[in-house]
Amino acid sequence: MNLLLNKTALITGAARGIGRAIALRFASEGCNIAFTDLVYNELVEQTAADIEAYGVRVQAYIGNAADFQSAHDIVQQVKQDFGSVDILVNNAGITKDGLLLRMSEEQWDAVINVNLKSAFNFTHACAPVMMAQRSGSIISLSSVVGVSGNAGQANYAASKAGIIGLTKSVAKELGPRGIRANAIAPGFIITDMTAALSADVRKQWEAMIPLRRGGEPEEVAKVALFLASDLSSYVSGQVINCCGAMNC
Repeated sequence: MNLLLNKTALITGAARGIGRAIALRFASEGCNIAFTDLVYNELVEQTAADIEAYGVRVQAYIGNAADFQSAHDIVQQVKQDFGSVDILVNNAGITKDGLLLRMSEEQWDAVINVNLKSAFNFTHACAPVMMAQRSGSIISLSSVVGVSGNAGQANYAASKAGIIGLTKSVAKELGPRGIRANAIAPGFIITDMTAALSADVRKQWEAMIPLRRGGEPEEVAKVALFLASDLSSYVSGQVINCCGAMNC
């Protein structure tokens, strides 16, 4: 359908999981892809090769998304290499779960920095580029636990709730410049992160989901495609749950 033909998307943390699925889906629609990861490894190489197979331009950038200057340096390099940044996907994220009273300061700070501060860093860096273009779509990955909270994930839930507040504020601030900002709140998605859970825990999660299954990264990517394309040209400041009715 070429919904994103000749557009350029910058996707953070896209070597695996949901970020990779979004990158591949965008590439299948004609989008050039710039993506980031913390270290250069075989996953980065493979993702770049799989994206390139769609006949689009692709470049991986290595840096710490939680570092303000690193994020700005990457965005400036992407602008130089590709000429524009039409779509930003704030996807980089980690978990360091634990009950609140047992949670260390390091666990709290690490999750807030990677999940929330990185979204601020890249949004802050991309905003002037998009403002000059008078167009752009910013998509940030939140979570259903950012909406409803979850025991044992106070740091993760707080970071993802912060994503929602950031998204709604950015939509109001940058809307007059033609820039849209939205968030996706995935539920239980089958990725490397959730694969680390025991079979019993996965079954418990699935029992809480009306569709009675975990989601696939590609299903989140479809929502991202909608928000990145002109199909959502009048959608901004919204949080779209992608959770099989787990949170409704």
